[in-house]
Amino acid sequence: MEDKKIICKDCGSEFVFTVGEQEFYKEKGFENDPVRCLACRRARKQQNNR
Repeated sequence: MEDKKIICKDCGSEFVFTVGEQEFYKEKGFENDPVRCLACRRARKQQNNR
């Protein structure tokens, strides 16, 4: 397994999906890679909590 570079679907910036994060996702049972960078994920999460 190796780090993956992914383009954020919200802001278009490139971010790294590390091996550690990939293992965490697998452990949690998530099948899809993230489509948003950390900043966009946080912003979206805050928006949903209102």
